[in-house]
Amino acid sequence: MATTPAKPSTFLLFPWGLASILLLIILNLTLNDAWFNKNWSWIALVLIIPAAILENFKVGYSTMRIMFLKVVFSLLSFLFVGMAFGSALTNWYNIKWGAGVPIKATTLPWYVLLALCVLLLIQVAQLFSMLKAVKREFMQMDPDN
Repeated sequence: MATTPAKPSTFLLFPWGLASILLLIILNLTLNDAWFNKNWSWIALVLIIPAAILENFKVGYSTMRIMFLKVVFSLLSFLFVGMAFGSALTNWYNIKWGAGVPIKATTLPWYVLLALCVLLLIQVAQLFSMLKAVKREFMQMDPDN
């Protein structure tokens, strides 16, 4: 009697880390600098801690669909954070050396960059734990084991 595998819930498929990275970048770009400067620690806490907890729930699930989406969402996270860092470096370069051509760039304060780095470290830790789950799954299928 064959049983059909249950579909994973949307909770497991939702990219919590990527969503918090995008929210942090969007909030920094759209909110008033004075307000964001005063409340950055609360915003970072509200975005980082739930993302870390909710991403950590995915560790025990090792279906290929969840793992594949985790890798794709982690790569997208690195892409968006890389673009934000590149734009911040462009702005810093324009301010420091005054390149003759004005280039539009975003201003990311140090605390936003720090929060983005913490979120990326969470993504890296999740990728390594996922690799460990894949190894465990392959070891169970090994006939020599």
